[in-house]
Amino acid sequence: MDWSLILLLMLGGLVALLAAGLPVAFAFIAVNLAGAFLILGGEIGLVQMARNSVQSITSFQLTPIPLFILMGEILFQTRVAHRAIDAVDRVVTRIPGRLSIVTVFAGTIFAALSGSTIANTAMLGSTLLPSMLKRGYHPTLAMGPIMASGAIAMLIPPSALAVLVGSLAGISIAGLLVAGILPALLLSAAFVAIIVVSSLLKPDLAPQDTLPPMSAWERWKPFVTHVLPLSGIFVVVIGSLLAGLATPTESAALGCIAAVIAGLGYRSLTVKNLSVAVMETVKLSVMILFIIAASQTFSQILSFSGATNGLISLIKTLDLSTVEILLGMILILLFLGCFVDQVSMLMVTVPVFVPLARAVGIDEMVLGVMYLLTMEIALLTPPFGLLLFVMQGVAPDWIRMRHIYAAVTPFVVVKLLVLVLVLMFPALGTWLPAQLGR
Repeated sequence: MDWSLILLLMLGGLVALLAAGLPVAFAFIAVNLAGAFLILGGEIGLVQMARNSVQSITSFQLTPIPLFILMGEILFQTRVAHRAIDAVDRVVTRIPGRLSIVTVFAGTIFAALSGSTIANTAMLGSTLLPSMLKRGYHPTLAMGPIMASGAIAMLIPPSALAVLVGSLAGISIAGLLVAGILPALLLSAAFVAIIVVSSLLKPDLAPQDTLPPMSAWERWKPFVTHVLPLSGIFVVVIGSLLAGLATPTESAALGCIAAVIAGLGYRSLTVKNLSVAVMETVKLSVMILFIIAASQTFSQILSFSGATNGLISLIKTLDLSTVEILLGMILILLFLGCFVDQVSMLMVTVPVFVPLARAVGIDEMVLGVMYLLTMEIALLTPPFGLLLFVMQGVAPDWIRMRHIYAAVTPFVVVKLLVLVLVLMFPALGTWLPAQLGR
């Protein structure tokens, strides 16, 4: 069977099953069963599929995923992070669009503690959105920063998805975890700039929002007691990783211990919320591991059938430059992001994109940062961006999806511009890992 037909049938079958509403993991398993039987050699192919599944999920390098998820869930369920938001609110004063900027700062801080875009957005939305709307903020300037800064958790370590990208693509996990720091800080700065400019150009978007008079200590005390201690968690996780004192798995475990200590220190950790955090971690981890197990066979079938090498050879004959190939990958990912979730995007594209990138000499760290940025953007792109629905879930009933689309559009444009900057200046993604020898 011709490789192009195999590629068309595999991807077409996968798309058809996903469109029919089958969960991602089961859609991949169904396609793999057919492909393994027909292409890998009948019963032998099915046995190989079982072996692949076991080998893929018993890889030790995947261990940081559930640990990072657990760390974020502990901080979320104990409401430790909510206190940090109130503390940041007191510190930011006398600036146009004050609460929107508080959202960006708080979202960036919590992203460095949780690694979960959903938890980040849900917490910011439930905590800050009602207050912003009550004070007269326009829904655009209220919801946009929440979704935009919530998605930053995709880039800032500890990002469970960065671990997944590194594992599936064969990229240094430690390097990829720190590679997203500079682009993430650049995004946060750009968000603040667009909020300030929008508030100055259109004062009706954000009211004059000032805090009641208070002493300097009254303003900074909550920051000292509720934010600085939490920054210790980030120092423990990233500091141990950057200093070479711990592997990604060990730093994730240290982060969990630090999160438990923080919950105990603030007297908010109970058996009930700890058990909820563990159960939520199990649910997310099992879903991810199911999909990882299915991806191994999917990649092997494409490789064994010659589809991967055939596609690479075809692209080489087009005589495209490295930049043109990278742009093509980005466009495909952005298109997929409008319709499928981030893990599905990885599963469909990694078996093709990674061999292609290596064949044409694309730096693996640039490829990894490109994946993270495009998947972050995909969280916010209509019609099925995941964070759009998270926002709808926490917003008042009178907020419609068109309001949410309008709110997120300027921030999506900013993210696209930062993505272009990373492509033009790859050092934004590669400099920090290179300094650390990753």
